[in-house]
Amino acid sequence: MKRALTLASLVALAGCRETAPEAIGDLFVDRFDGPALGAHWRTTGVSYRIADGKLAMSYGYNHPLWLARRLPRDAEIRFTAQALGADGDVKVELWGDGESFAAGKGAYTSSGYVLVHGGWKNTLTVLARMDEHGQNRRARRDLRVEPGRVYRWRIVRKGSRLSWWIDETLVHELDDSEPLAGPGHAFFALSNWESDVRFDDLAIRALK
Repeated sequence: MKRALTLASLVALAGCRETAPEAIGDLFVDRFDGPALGAHWRTTGVSYRIADGKLAMSYGYNHPLWLARRLPRDAEIRFTAQALGADGDVKVELWGDGESFAAGKGAYTSSGYVLVHGGWKNTLTVLARMDEHGQNRRARRDLRVEPGRVYRWRIVRKGSRLSWWIDETLVHELDDSEPLAGPGHAFFALSNWESDVRFDDLAIRALK
């Protein structure tokens, strides 16, 4: 695996410091209905844009768009996702470090959980703990992405259990004996590889 680059390393080279990101309260919502991305997002070198009231991302090559707000330890995350082409490849990262990204167009090991709908040319739907190519990932071949279809995602982490639904289908569950949490594991990102995708109606709710 190639070593991930981080925003912190780039900031250090530039000789400046960032302020600590604030935490999400009970609820965070972004409907991507403004003229541009809000300041609560961190880009990692790829051109993200707002198109027709949605977040548009193309050929991200593992350069996630990180939300610069710390996730609650236990949370429910909802959004809609759409791939415009046959390759599928809709991806998010959860409870990551909020800054890592791949060098160039390379693969990299995530700092959090990785969820991919229709990855690997729309052949696999995967939940992985950090390494999406690892032996311990959850993978299935029967949930491919239909081009143009808008899917409703719901992700819940409570305690050690991470559960993922698309529409009404339970996609994968993971009972993690060492849940990713604390420093280095507190952020959410939208991502992809070579596809053209749209995200909308993001809502993150803290669970008590």
